[in-house]
Amino acid sequence: MHPSTLAKRVHFFLFLAFIAFYFYGLGHLPLVGPDEPRYAQVAREMFLRGDLITPTLGGHTWFEKPALLYWMIIGAFKMFGVHEWSARLGPAICGLLTVLAVWWLANLLERTSNAEWKGYGNWSALIAASCLGMVVFSRGVSFDIVVTMTITWALTFFLRSELVDDSRKRIKLLIGFYFFVGLSLIAKGLVGVVIPFGVVGFYFLLRRAKPGRAIWFSLFWGVPLALLVSSVWYGPVIYKHGWQFINQFFVQHHFARYVSNKYHHPQPLYFYPAILLMLTVPWTPFLIDAFISSKRWNWRSDAMSSRLLVFSLAWVLFPVVFFSFSVSKLPAYILPVLPAALMLTSSSVTRFQSRIGWSWPIRATGVLCLLLGLTGLIYGLRVEHLSVTCAVLSSLPFLLAGIVALLRNLSPPVSVLSVAGAVLISMVLILNCVVLKVSRRESTRDLLELADARGYSTLPVLAMHWDDRSAEFYASGRVIYGTDGEVTALDEAPAIVDAVRKRKERILAFIPAEDIDLFRGQPGIEVVGDNGKLALLCLY
Repeated sequence: MHPSTLAKRVHFFLFLAFIAFYFYGLGHLPLVGPDEPRYAQVAREMFLRGDLITPTLGGHTWFEKPALLYWMIIGAFKMFGVHEWSARLGPAICGLLTVLAVWWLANLLERTSNAEWKGYGNWSALIAASCLGMVVFSRGVSFDIVVTMTITWALTFFLRSELVDDSRKRIKLLIGFYFFVGLSLIAKGLVGVVIPFGVVGFYFLLRRAKPGRAIWFSLFWGVPLALLVSSVWYGPVIYKHGWQFINQFFVQHHFARYVSNKYHHPQPLYFYPAILLMLTVPWTPFLIDAFISSKRWNWRSDAMSSRLLVFSLAWVLFPVVFFSFSVSKLPAYILPVLPAALMLTSSSVTRFQSRIGWSWPIRATGVLCLLLGLTGLIYGLRVEHLSVTCAVLSSLPFLLAGIVALLRNLSPPVSVLSVAGAVLISMVLILNCVVLKVSRRESTRDLLELADARGYSTLPVLAMHWDDRSAEFYASGRVIYGTDGEVTALDEAPAIVDAVRKRKERILAFIPAEDIDLFRGQPGIEVVGDNGKLALLCLY
């Protein structure tokens, strides 16, 4: 079999394996962190009430985020039951839909351009599917991957409308743009408008061109269309909750979050450029190469390749600059730039496939893979105290891919495919061998299951204000909340504990694991267990 034919087949089956991986093991891990269990619990409360309008957490209104992710989770709960994997199913589908949009746009360029862009569509799809940022966020209960999907489709429709000559097709594509802008509003609020329109405006600024008449005219019907789509949720929720919703959702969680440090996420101005380089691992060197090659672009050319490259650059730069000036910064805020960054990355990979000589991006990628493997090995052995077998197996694919990428006598497709394959194999091994052990420390699930086994499944729970909010999901309906809608911790609840003891009832309470010796052996206190980070007590 000819080597190029073999490489194409490997490429195809590797991509299919990535599609399967996006759904593989979604229920292996407990819900972790502050967001996953909280969002899943909000969706469960809406599901149990049969209410698609008002998000609540512990019975208190929760207007931090809009409804699209909740609707996805509710649909999965209704079809498959309440599980970790069903809560994560919607985000996994959003990740694959994002990859599909990247392929649809890149494939158009490949079909209509010269041989220089041969394979661009398929490489774009594989690189998008194998990017660690895309893989990780697609496997968690995350609003950011949902809005990434809707914004990606909106901007894909817009750019394709710019690349067609048929006026009817252009109108249909612009309808798709405004429809997905409306969905983006329901996905994560005003950012769903700011990013698409900001990217489009910045694209024309970079090209030093004016939008055509069709675009200006589309605003008169497109903006109402986007508002109509978003009104499916915003209309009922504003009608039902009025100023309470407007103040909490728009004023506090949009404007105050952007201009103040109210939510305690300050970061330096250079934070997001660094985050972008980490999100695109292991393909970061090819992205840097694409940025360097931009000085050779014909920025004002009407050629499809020039338009796509400039549009992708605008798509990366505008959100990064916009969020860099936000006082509150979290890594996932710039996730919507990832598809564009990966299309730029794929342009560098595609050029690499046609080169006869060796190029620095693949050498740098090989070195990066070696560093990932060695760092993972050392971290697993010294920090997480994994078994030697587990640590070695999890690191080995990246180490081998790094060596392969550094070999001079291999064809470019083999080098790139080896890196993509390393991502897939390592993620499967890490998921089964490493993350499960680590995540148990980051979730209250096992402790609450231990309490349930002792007959405490109906007791009220005093949770913690830490990053781990999993008690809100695994002790659903039992976590005690204050009047402010926040969980009540043991050190804040002496009156509650006294009242329970006077009635000779029992209550569960979480404390930091390092404080467990202060309570062990005390009368009226039973230590249920600890996970290394938290300990669970039964007070009676």
